Amino acid sequence: MRPGSIVLAALTGLIWGVTAMVVIGVTLTLVTGDVAQPQATAAGLAGLVSALVLVWRQSTGGAGAMADRGLCAAVLFVVLMVASFAAPFGLSLGQHTLWQGLGLVMFVAGVTGANAICLGGARLGAMSRYEREVVYIRIAKGVGFVVFSIIVALPFYVMIMTSLKSQQALLANPLDLSIDVSQGISGLFRSYVELFTQFNFGRYLMVSAFVSVATVVLTLLFSVPGAYAVSRLRFPGQAFLARSVLLIYMVPAIVLVIPLYAVFSQLGLRNTLTGLLIVYPATTIPVALYMLQGYFRGLPSELEEAGLMDGLSRIGVILKITLPLSLPALASVSLYVFMIAWNEFLFAFMFLDDPDIFTLSRGVVSLNSSEVPRQHLMAGAVIATVPVLFIFLWFERFLVQGLTAGSVKG
Repeated sequence: MRPGSIVLAALTGLIWGVTAMVVIGVTLTLVTGDVAQPQATAAGLAGLVSALVLVWRQSTGGAGAMADRGLCAAVLFVVLMVASFAAPFGLSLGQHTLWQGLGLVMFVAGVTGANAICLGGARLGAMSRYEREVVYIRIAKGVGFVVFSIIVALPFYVMIMTSLKSQQALLANPLDLSIDVSQGISGLFRSYVELFTQFNFGRYLMVSAFVSVATVVLTLLFSVPGAYAVSRLRFPGQAFLARSVLLIYMVPAIVLVIPLYAVFSQLGLRNTLTGLLIVYPATTIPVALYMLQGYFRGLPSELEEAGLMDGLSRIGVILKITLPLSLPALASVSLYVFMIAWNEFLFAFMFLDDPDIFTLSRGVVSLNSSEVPRQHLMAGAVIATVPVLFIFLWFERFLVQGLTAGSVKG
């Protein structure tokens, strides 16, 4: 018997046991506020034994996938508790019993499921090169997904939990990111209430919404005719214009902000929303034009020619034929431009000095001082993030459809 599958199964179980224990242990620390000491060695050993049992059961035919997973889960739990002396997270069972129990369930389910996915179909004995590479790819994909999820989720968790803390709790233990439900709903959301009552955050929201929507409208007003002209009309320099619309993105914004600051100061446009409504569309129109021209080229030109033959003008063709067929692209461009305007900081920071016209990103930065508690800064960051996050999730299907449409010619 060649040990290829045995070694691979042991390696798979070891990796997932250690990974799951470290992730759950850190999560337990964040949730409870007490420092956990995850027993990675015991977890790796438990994962290793469970993976070997899974491969053995698959080699002998087993009693079915669910029964085999149940056996592996039981073995995993027993080995973990024995190897860690009934303290898998370095805490006594009397401490945060509910959270530790939930962590154990997540550990057993996660490791068992990961082993089953990565080692599905593996048998004792020799494995072909293709079978080994499949297992390697599954492990790499799984670990990459876990790492990426942590990188994305951890800042949001820290931001939200910090915004729900009181100043006294943050000073007592800055690393305690647990939820103190004893202070009630009003206590948990005190920072958000104070933002709107003491720091004028409601006005920041309205200004950002106005600037973002106006930027979208101005961008579409200029980019739709421009994209249609580049994709449908024939004129000298058309090919060069089509290829060069994105050249503005080769110039960093930090290079443009200084001369624009000087020019806007002389023209009286600094510290006004008008100045932002000049700069923002200037930076978003090229990418909107580039995205729309690719979509317009994918539309059948015969439909527009039929409209012209029926007596429609070129503008009528655009309004009655091209734009209705381009709703997915228009939605994706609008979402993209809205997010750029909503999150833009550099120009707003350089041009705006009056707190009455601060955008949301500029307003959040104004909270970053020794006089403003940290929980208010984090609450402001949550308020700035949540609206655009919901808008993105709601319009995601249009974004994907609009970006991919027109990429393949029929």
